[in-house]
Amino acid sequence: MTGISLALFAANPLGRSSSPSSAKVVQPQQKYKVNTQPGWDPLVPAAFDCSNIHQLGIDKQENLRAQAIMIFCGHRDTDTGSSSGAFSKLVQKLMAPVSYGSADVDLITGTETFPDVTQSETYTAANPDNPDQVFVAYNDSRGRFASPINISGASVSNDGGITFTRLTKANGQSPFDNTFGDPVALYNKPSGTWFTVWLDGSCGGQGLGGYKSTTPDDPNSWTHFCAHTGGADDRESGWADNDPSSPFFGRMYISWNDFNVGNANIFVTFSTDNGSTWHSPIMVSTQNTFVRDVQITGDMAGNGTIYIAGMDEGGGGFPHDDKNLIFKSTDGGNTWTNTYTGSPFAGPGVTAVGYFACMFTDGGGYWRHEGWGEPAAYNDIVHLVYAQHGDGSDPGDVYYIRSTDGGVTFGAPLKLNTDSTDRPQWQPNLSVSPNGTLFATWYDARESASCTRGNPAVPCYRMWSRKSNDNGLTWLPDMEFSDVVTPLPAQPDNGIQPTYAGDYDYGSAITLKHVTSWVDGRVAISGTSQQDAFTDSELAGLAVSSTDPACNSVVFTQPTDFTVNVSVAVDPDTLDASDFTVNGLPADSVDYTPGETTMIFHFNTTPVTNQGEQTMHIPAGAFNSASNGQPVLEFQCTFRYDATLLQVTTTDPPVGGTFSGPATVMYDVNFNEEVDPNSVSTGSLQLSGTAATVTNVQVINNNMTAEFTINFTGVIGGTLTASIPAGAITDQFGNPNAAFSGDYQYTANFCDSALIQNEGFESGSFPPWAIDGFSNPPVVTTDNPHSGTFSVLAGRVSGPEPNGQSSFYQQFGPVPANAILSFWHWDYTTDTITFDWQDAYITNTSGQILQTIFHQSQNGQTWINTTVDMTPYAGQTVRVKFLVHQNGAGDGTGMYVDDVVLATPCGAPSPTPTPTPRETPTPRPRPTPHPRP
Repeated sequence: MTGISLALFAANPLGRSSSPSSAKVVQPQQKYKVNTQPGWDPLVPAAFDCSNIHQLGIDKQENLRAQAIMIFCGHRDTDTGSSSGAFSKLVQKLMAPVSYGSADVDLITGTETFPDVTQSETYTAANPDNPDQVFVAYNDSRGRFASPINISGASVSNDGGITFTRLTKANGQSPFDNTFGDPVALYNKPSGTWFTVWLDGSCGGQGLGGYKSTTPDDPNSWTHFCAHTGGADDRESGWADNDPSSPFFGRMYISWNDFNVGNANIFVTFSTDNGSTWHSPIMVSTQNTFVRDVQITGDMAGNGTIYIAGMDEGGGGFPHDDKNLIFKSTDGGNTWTNTYTGSPFAGPGVTAVGYFACMFTDGGGYWRHEGWGEPAAYNDIVHLVYAQHGDGSDPGDVYYIRSTDGGVTFGAPLKLNTDSTDRPQWQPNLSVSPNGTLFATWYDARESASCTRGNPAVPCYRMWSRKSNDNGLTWLPDMEFSDVVTPLPAQPDNGIQPTYAGDYDYGSAITLKHVTSWVDGRVAISGTSQQDAFTDSELAGLAVSSTDPACNSVVFTQPTDFTVNVSVAVDPDTLDASDFTVNGLPADSVDYTPGETTMIFHFNTTPVTNQGEQTMHIPAGAFNSASNGQPVLEFQCTFRYDATLLQVTTTDPPVGGTFSGPATVMYDVNFNEEVDPNSVSTGSLQLSGTAATVTNVQVINNNMTAEFTINFTGVIGGTLTASIPAGAITDQFGNPNAAFSGDYQYTANFCDSALIQNEGFESGSFPPWAIDGFSNPPVVTTDNPHSGTFSVLAGRVSGPEPNGQSSFYQQFGPVPANAILSFWHWDYTTDTITFDWQDAYITNTSGQILQTIFHQSQNGQTWINTTVDMTPYAGQTVRVKFLVHQNGAGDGTGMYVDDVVLATPCGAPSPTPTPTPRETPTPRPRPTPHPRP
């Protein structure tokens, strides 16, 4: 689903240019229409020009907000059936044996109020640190009239997926206030935190944000964040790199279509600090046609490579041709390459409603679907499932393609459904486990003769699946996954697009299992089959789940016993001590109790003889599962043996010692054993506190000392903290260092002149600073200080973007000789300098600019120190001014400022300060913003 800003449509209906829809089925457009109906859908703006639907791309956006506007403008009949408030859930009996998976589970627990009962479009994930915890996010219309609106939901299981609880606060709503659906659910392993990402009204009107929690089953534990401030974001997807061996371990990625940009290009943002900050948007697709952001994924083998599957939908409508595209990043999402663009193929469907093809003709067209699927990757093998039109009258088949060269070329498509009917198969998802097993799931109507929307007496489809145990090289047969042939669920909520039945289901996997969810119609309310989200899982196969020593760990003794935990019980007749090797040496014996999932391999003499990397290995098929004879998947991982932990012994100057500056100085770090010189870089040493950077490093003293060159630029003294994170440097055997941190005093040759007053805003208010940009007045805040308690924020880092200037200044003087101005700033933007910017100036007392310190549009989201030589202004009274310009188009820009000091050489006399004019309530004229094309 997709996003659109209410403010954008009401006040700026053109915004940035968007490519016009080329839908093949177009209904007459209504002209300007004013929403004055009491109780009408809050998703619809108070005033909206319906003639702009195609120009703004609303007709090809997938989100519930866009589709509510389509309904309002008369593009679909909103009469979808009974609206009786009384209901009863009629759960059908399980009717068929399970071939894949276990028992289906309804995610929708608790009471429901008809007709706001639509739950579909799912993102399913399991906790790699606790496989019993499964989290499913989905669209949920129960909060359509809540205040604030809330059409997002989630359910949590702590018993491995046997039971789920739907997250519900005391007010009857989910924790995800002011969000509009489009679910993403990410687990961040370094922090043990769950993140949900939605289209978020608090992030620019229709940006990307959500809620996070370390205790996801507590509905009151979720706290809000913004990842991208935008006004027309859509179809977001996300992936988290949770492999400790990855060069980008812990990084979280979000991709989306931005309908504020021409062709609604695909963009990506990512977080490198466990969700505290998010990178400025990076454009991925540069094609001159619209490319849908299908889904994002990463290589589960731990190499850090990221992939996005896109789809060129050929202008939409029906019939239409689709093309699959793959975009790839190998540097943590910073740069992207379009590695693959496939040949056109006929998109699935039987008709179209507006832009979207539909899989059924009910109601003039139902269940919009363009062929979207899901990518997956393992060990540079890239996989993609999708749907295309079948032969003749067959509305759809599910296909799989495989690349063995990292997504550059793909082999011939394999049809995953092997039925000989002309019944539809559509909307597949795909997951790959860290062991290389693949699991594809899709909607499949092969078992029915017909489907009738909302009729509980007419079975329609079942979820079918297919599995590969060798990374897609071969596939097991396609078999049933869900337990019943469900009726085709209706969409009875009259505020939700009638053609909607969920646009995607994102499946994922951990070592033990594949998890996925779907929309199901087996539960009837008020006599109507309606949309509930259901879930199930499939074991990834007999696989090693953990070991002791653990993979990627460091041990300081030479073990003789190795514990191996597996996903299911093992057939003891197939188990042998030699199945497990360390450094190529087989174990001498194995202890195993039948029915258990733990075995201990024993070596009479330790196989760990040298320091450094050690390799544990179990070959594929070494032993079988007890239940069905399935062979174990290959297991191989490494740990390290370290006789002596590498650590810092002393530094020069010593911890607690003193540096003087501004100057360039040497800083020696001494270790207890030799380091690997190739592991030492300027980035190995991290500095904080005062303004300083590491500019060079060399390893000396027979590799026992790292000598860092530090450039101190701070003009005011303070405390410097020098840190070397654990693992930043290795010893001669490749074993990582222990973490080090030390505090030092920094004595500057400059002292505070005190000419600038309230320099750190620690009064909690502005005076004697003056505000002269009133469109979005700067504020003194405790949200993000550089030091102390307070700083100033000009512009905004969240919420709707205003139009105009946010600025403030302080006048001071006369400026002493040899003075230096120093200040700290923290920059944020989701825009470019064409439209939004952050400025700092020196002006005269009339406000005329004497010097532009910087004119920028940066998104560093870290504190930066800037210094200015004030010699040219000696003897003058001047102002220092800070300004943020925003253009009101939904792309937020802001700048925090703190610790503004005018420093002079210590011992120099300080002139008497000139009073600064105080801010008055007189309105200032507002400059005319630069228009956006």
